[in-house]
Amino acid sequence: MITRMYAAYASGDRAAVDAGLDPEATIWDSAAAPLLLGRRDLNRLRDERTVADGGPAESALRAYDPVVDVFGDVAVVRYWLRVDFASGPDGLPMRPELVRNTAVLRGDAGGRWLIVHLHEDVHQQGGLLADDT
Repeated sequence: MITRMYAAYASGDRAAVDAGLDPEATIWDSAAAPLLLGRRDLNRLRDERTVADGGPAESALRAYDPVVDVFGDVAVVRYWLRVDFASGPDGLPMRPELVRNTAVLRGDAGGRWLIVHLHEDVHQQGGLLADDT
């Protein structure tokens, strides 16, 4: 579920990303201070990112080291997300972003799981030249 969501994000498939999110999901997004309340807030943030484009280009996303606990129809998934960036000016390497994530999912009777809450916490800011601190 989590890896499918990031694969959809990387391919620009917003509908496939949304298919894994409850329409009323809350999100602590690393790029926004307020808690996002549902699809409307998420779409507003997405649109702002599109307008404010011009930063380093993401080249890969990888979720790894998951820890999963299931409590009946609720699951909690903790994992790291690594965001790699294309080389910067003059071909210099860019530092990856490392993000700690917690996702809370709710399952339904049909066995489908949806994210009802996602919390992102940037541990290492990325998109800077690899030797910048």
